[in-house]
Amino acid sequence: MSSVSGSDMSNQPSEIPANPRVLLVIPCLNEAKTIEALLRKFSLQRGETDMLIVVADGGSRDGTPDIVRRMIGEIPDLVLLDNPKRIQSAAMNLAVKTYGDGRDYLIRIDAHGDYPDNYCQALIEEAVTHRADSVVVGMETVGFGAFQQAAAIAQNSKLGNGGSKHRAGGGGEWVDHGHHALMRIAAYRQVGGYDESFSHNEDAELDFRLRNAGFRIWMTGETFMTYYPRSSASALFRQYLGYGRGRAKNLLKHRSIPKIRQAIPLAVAPVVAGAVLALLYWWAAVPVAVWMIACIAYGAYMAVGQRNAIALLATIPAMIMHLAWSAGFWMELLRIRRKKVA
Repeated sequence: MSSVSGSDMSNQPSEIPANPRVLLVIPCLNEAKTIEALLRKFSLQRGETDMLIVVADGGSRDGTPDIVRRMIGEIPDLVLLDNPKRIQSAAMNLAVKTYGDGRDYLIRIDAHGDYPDNYCQALIEEAVTHRADSVVVGMETVGFGAFQQAAAIAQNSKLGNGGSKHRAGGGGEWVDHGHHALMRIAAYRQVGGYDESFSHNEDAELDFRLRNAGFRIWMTGETFMTYYPRSSASALFRQYLGYGRGRAKNLLKHRSIPKIRQAIPLAVAPVVAGAVLALLYWWAAVPVAVWMIACIAYGAYMAVGQRNAIALLATIPAMIMHLAWSAGFWMELLRIRRKKVA
């Protein structure tokens, strides 16, 4: 795990100045389609806030760095940082190590999303009001093409998110985990920042350490982010395969027990694999049939409730997510077991 050093080692909420200094970091890789609009949006959101905007690029080949370099001449306090390790956890750690001194808050921005015009100000006000060490937000998932719309509906529903608070909405409460938005840099540094061995689920892993160190995580209901899901089945599968592996690493690292909403999907990959036995024993197909029927039934329920036929198609990305997450989880467990045996 890469450590992010700092001088403030207190886990008590510090006195934040009336005009806190903010480090806003955008980890990105091949985001030429969205980066200029994001930079203009957050430049306008500064107001009177002292905010340094850092784009940490992981080796984009679509012209993203060129766009940022051009905009450095237009937008003050904007810098481009090379992230040779490519992943988001490393980007955040490097940005804090390089530019975090003398700044109070860290805001993390996902280049694959969109944000309300008052996003930064709402986060800062919530942090100050509640003396929170971390402020997390809910996610509203939106799609455009047929598959992306179906994936968005799945991810916004219990079928796809299992009732996760930061996916299901809500806010205005202390939580164990949520979509990362703002953190006190002193708290971030004290626990060592993100674990760079995690390419996925690094946020939940960091939240575990924050809570163990006595820091508090506030889920705000005052703002949110808009997320755009993967637009193809293969990309969605790869993404959730990584999520599953990350969740397994997290649970093994901290010797924690998965929640029920996480434990139920674990059965999907073994059930699908076991269906091969149906060639010899017909009853081996029963578990996978039950899972598929349950998904289709829930999709039909959403389609009727939302009066949206695309909701029925949400069963397809939902099943892809279930299978990929479960497969990733078991792949990681087996990989670690092989390492121990060796």
